[in-house]
Amino acid sequence: MEQATPFIAGVAVAAAAYAGKYGIQAYQAFKARPPTARLRKFYEGGFQPSMTRREASLILGVRESTPADKVKEAHRRVMVANHPDAGGSHYLASKINEAKDVLLGKTKTGGSAF
Repeated sequence: MEQATPFIAGVAVAAAAYAGKYGIQAYQAFKARPPTARLRKFYEGGFQPSMTRREASLILGVRESTPADKVKEAHRRVMVANHPDAGGSHYLASKINEAKDVLLGKTKTGGSAF
């Protein structure tokens, strides 16, 4: 048993060294990978006086050429997150609704209620 204790200690040190080596290699591989598009960059800037299709698509997070059903789905998703009854802003809700109207071609000349 006296001979086994140094052997077990040596195996434990070797295992720790290998684990550290592979941990460092994994960390370096993680740092070297290119950034992914998962982190979305949000539109920085205020609203334009008259909403354009570009601004409407940025608000809803869709392309300008998105089909109507996808626009409605995106509108629902954004509106759930910003609805005034759930603590959201009335101003943002009106802009979200205006964006949906612009992309669906139902624009009013008055623009937003605010």
